[in-house]
Amino acid sequence: MISRIESLLSEVGGLTAANEQECEALRIKYLSKKGIVNDLMADFRNVPGEQKREVGMKLNELKTVLQDKLAELKAALGSREDNHDDLDLTRTPYPVWLGTRHPLTLVRNEIIDIFSRLGFTLADGPEVEDDWHVFGSMNFADDHPARDMQDTFFVTRNPDVLLRTHTSSVQSRVMETTEPPIRVICPGRVYRNEAISARAHCFFHQVEGLYIDKDVSFADLKQVLLTFAREMFGTETKIRLRPSYFPFTEPSAEMDISCNICGGEGCGFCKHTGWVEILGCGMVDPNVLEANGIDSKVYTGYAFGMGVERITNLKYQVKDLRMFSENDVRFLEEFTSAK
Repeated sequence: MISRIESLLSEVGGLTAANEQECEALRIKYLSKKGIVNDLMADFRNVPGEQKREVGMKLNELKTVLQDKLAELKAALGSREDNHDDLDLTRTPYPVWLGTRHPLTLVRNEIIDIFSRLGFTLADGPEVEDDWHVFGSMNFADDHPARDMQDTFFVTRNPDVLLRTHTSSVQSRVMETTEPPIRVICPGRVYRNEAISARAHCFFHQVEGLYIDKDVSFADLKQVLLTFAREMFGTETKIRLRPSYFPFTEPSAEMDISCNICGGEGCGFCKHTGWVEILGCGMVDPNVLEANGIDSKVYTGYAFGMGVERITNLKYQVKDLRMFSENDVRFLEEFTSAK
């Protein structure tokens, strides 16, 4: 047995392992329950008594040498893996999984691009606003339903702080701090206390526009909106303006476009009318100009506002508003090819 142990000791010095799998194979061969060392331990009971001390010392030496050798091999493999000199850290990982822009972002950017080419600049403001900029400066009466808790998310009362219900508050801030002429668009998220359904949500996105200068007319507003509609929905698009009411504009109108699905012939989407409503607009009420420090005897202006979700519905024919905020990857992947 001693000669066999001596042979194994000389064999251990030449052991090598190129990877962790080979290192584990060596451990199993020599030190596992069915390994060579364990077999020698089992045969130890058959060794004559006068040789047990010497054989026992050799067995322990073999086991220790094997354990040290395996530890050495593992350490060598670890230092080899830690050496990243051959890695190019500037190389792009492959494959690269590319995401896509959200459909609301795509449409909002397109709206901004159209109005930017018409001379409008971007304006932004806080989503948590005070009552004055959301309602007071926009000519809302003190008892207007929009001021009630069931329509608006209030953060505090007295003084009233709330989540803005429209981006008109940004227009108010611009008018307070800017001398006319003013030509801005105000994209942003707004909040209303509404039950969530396929046609309504408690938060959504708007883009509002404001133009104030001397001698601004309703004809100017109509031409800008016609240009926008044709840029967004196609050159054959027609518009119509219907009388309406908004506290901050007078006169006020709602704008419809010829249905881009049936071409104005009438279908289920447009309820067989051939027209689809997309925005509200009008001439800025003189009371709004005066409340924001602009002389209504010198300046006039127009304003308009549209829901980004509404435009997206029309452009991509999405029938359920909730899909825009559910983060369903299957839905979002439908827009991978969109710009």
